[in-house]
Amino acid sequence: MSGNHTFTIIKPCAVKSGYIGAILADIQKGGFEISAMKYVQMTQAQAEAFYSVHKERPFYGELVQFMISGPVVVAILKHGNAVEEYRKLIGATNPAQAAEGTIRKKYAKGVQENAVHGSDSDENAAVESNFFFSQCERF
Repeated sequence: MSGNHTFTIIKPCAVKSGYIGAILADIQKGGFEISAMKYVQMTQAQAEAFYSVHKERPFYGELVQFMISGPVVVAILKHGNAVEEYRKLIGATNPAQAAEGTIRKKYAKGVQENAVHGSDSDENAAVESNFFFSQCERF
């Protein structure tokens, strides 16, 4: 993985609200190519492992429970300077502070139910992508 890839999750709240197609359309309109994508239901063990970086944080348990509350869409996205460009496209973590037209402004319900996850660094994009996808599942 390089600076040309990032990782995203369309969270359970957005899946449940029927926003998969609209979010994917916004991603593609933003100039991103989908390199890999899956529709998955995380187990508690998978969610605990994926979010282990937050294990000591007070919101960890609630986050894990939220992320296993329904299916999610995980994807690797390709674009020049992908992490930074995707963070601009999705907007601030708190949708109330997100810029107009961003994914979180359009589809989020709150700070936790903020529609999508986006990697915050090239290193985390690689780690997160490798958590869900093998090399033969991406292009």
